[in-house]
Amino acid sequence: MKTPLIVSASLGALIALAPAIAANASQNEDKTPVTQETPKSPPTAEKREHSYSYHGITISDPYDWLYDKSYPVVDDEDVLDYIKAENAWFEAQMAPQAELTEALFKEMRARIKEDDSTVPQRMGDYLYWSEFEEGAQYRKHWRKPVAGGDPVLILDQNELAEGLEYFRLGALSISKSGRYMAYATDTNGSERYTARIKDLQTGELLDDEITDLRGGLTWVANDTGLVYGPANENWRTLEAKLHIIGTPQSDDVILYKEDDESFGVGAGLSAQEDYLIIATGDNETSEVRFVSADNPTGELTLIKPREKGVEYSADIREGELFVWTNDDHINFRLAKAPLNTPDAWETVLAGSDDFYLTGFDLFKDFMVTEGRLNGLDQVQIRQYDAPDSVRAIEFPEASYTAGLSNNPEYDQTKLRLAYESMITPDTVFDYDVATGSLEQLKQQEIPSGYDASLYTTERLEIQARDGTMVPVSVVMRKDRAAGGPLHLYAYGAYGYAVSPGFSTTRLSLVDRGFAYAIAHIRGGDDLGRRWYLQGKLNERTNTFNDFVDVGRGLIEKGYTAEGKVTASGGSAGGELMGAIINQDPSQYGAIVSHVPFVDVLGTMLNKDLPLTPGEWQEWGNPIESKQAFAYILSYSPYDQVTAQDYPPMLVTAGLNDPRVTYWEPAKWVAKLREYKTDDNVLLMKTNMGAGHGGKSGRWNSLYETAEEFAFILWQMGMAKETGAE
Repeated sequence: MKTPLIVSASLGALIALAPAIAANASQNEDKTPVTQETPKSPPTAEKREHSYSYHGITISDPYDWLYDKSYPVVDDEDVLDYIKAENAWFEAQMAPQAELTEALFKEMRARIKEDDSTVPQRMGDYLYWSEFEEGAQYRKHWRKPVAGGDPVLILDQNELAEGLEYFRLGALSISKSGRYMAYATDTNGSERYTARIKDLQTGELLDDEITDLRGGLTWVANDTGLVYGPANENWRTLEAKLHIIGTPQSDDVILYKEDDESFGVGAGLSAQEDYLIIATGDNETSEVRFVSADNPTGELTLIKPREKGVEYSADIREGELFVWTNDDHINFRLAKAPLNTPDAWETVLAGSDDFYLTGFDLFKDFMVTEGRLNGLDQVQIRQYDAPDSVRAIEFPEASYTAGLSNNPEYDQTKLRLAYESMITPDTVFDYDVATGSLEQLKQQEIPSGYDASLYTTERLEIQARDGTMVPVSVVMRKDRAAGGPLHLYAYGAYGYAVSPGFSTTRLSLVDRGFAYAIAHIRGGDDLGRRWYLQGKLNERTNTFNDFVDVGRGLIEKGYTAEGKVTASGGSAGGELMGAIINQDPSQYGAIVSHVPFVDVLGTMLNKDLPLTPGEWQEWGNPIESKQAFAYILSYSPYDQVTAQDYPPMLVTAGLNDPRVTYWEPAKWVAKLREYKTDDNVLLMKTNMGAGHGGKSGRWNSLYETAEEFAFILWQMGMAKETGAE
């Protein structure tokens, strides 16, 4: 999350790219039953009478049966048969594209340095880094003493993933003394992690096990205890608990319990690691407490009671409280207060209409503020005694994305920075605070070769239908023919800004004549907090209109042509894909919608689903508000499917996805098959052993991206062009 220590139960997360496909559903007599093993036509989902009523409005939902009511266990044979039939149809339709998919996968893999490692960073008495070995799916984690000595392997993800269909490492936390390492793993995509503790002095794996974990692992009480957030049966994190090494999980102590189920709880340490900070919040309101890290079971100090619409996060330095908050300005201010009167906030840095303050970090001799100015990332050094005197770090390009990277020490004299642009690969810098010099430590290596001079990037503005100017970042080859295909990407929710960064996989489209554009639409906070607020709740449709209008504007400016726009998005970005094809289907030549949040109304009406209560602040509560019900109904992609032509589509899902449940894409595809009036391909691929992020492992994930691009090239009539132009 952008706000430190605030945990929000959010659907929003950019995901690993993946694919899915299918065909015309209007001619029911041609459909095969879902039990057919070698399909020659797409499956048809049975329609079963089901309806619900709110506020005097009745909605018919004949595909509700695809929601297995025993979820998170999915064992309804009818449901599983239909999903498997869709997967079989996906495989059958994509089989002719196997050569293209493999070619794309090989060229994508050739751009990745297989035996790669991160730049070592000091934390305490050790240097830490991670690395991939050639051919490996997962990382190894290493350390060595700063004073000298041999590297020691402290964690091998490949070993932990052995024999598993799915594996993901979550939190990894080294104790302050450097003796213990706690780490959490997910082995099925459900995002219910299990934590273990390793003694790094002896190499022994302790008996301690913490199950059903969400969030981080924070060492306290002189490295004898871990603070964590458990997931309840509805996958909500409403507690911060303390686990003492050597004791059973059943003895763990509740440090804080949240009563509002729409809130989520998170914990972390202050800058000097002397205070434990526990925060709770939803998508618009927060509340923070602190206690001595040496005595975490002591009485918590509340900084300021929650006030609807007021967000804040906090840190502590030298006995003084610093607070980042939007209490008096939409773009946030920085304040401070004495610890004994933590609600007496005195402004350190006033809110600004021009500068959007997104966060801050406290170090021994200086502090760092981060934010955006005219949509571009800013990293600023400030002195405690003169906070208005700012030194902004200068970066070499006009359009880029940059920010603080891993800076674990309080007494930091050099800042580790991450930097990239749409034509500059991921770059690691150290910034010397005393001299103001930037030292490049590493730039992402592309073994198959990359010549930045062949490409150009632009940042332009397209006018939306209400007159708002929407920024767009574009990258393409300099020798690209005008009016060629263009791939348009956006997210547009939760205040998440999609930065103009670098992608090696993207080159597989760009080198084939595509322009690749990122639409910085409302719903993200690219241009400040107001930009986000103008794309949520009762202004949600601005997000969809912006995307459609950006595509139309790019056509008008000659970047591409009608039917040559392809588009993709995931999660809330998948909802975006559903909305834009309902509104303007003829613009698009192919759509890829990953784990799409398309049954917005149905999900927001189901308060028992894991994330729903925390999402009402983003979308509205249709249970209590007739206005919210009617507004969500007016744009919910599943509810707005109608009898019209739709572009070719690939839809993905994860059976174990706790964020966007599998039945949303399944119901949507079933309804599209019923209503669409075209013969365009419609495919759905459900990962049966994965969740929101698709398959795990760098090569498995990469292959799904190759499938996605193969689908796009196929639908754009470019399937035979296995080589780049």
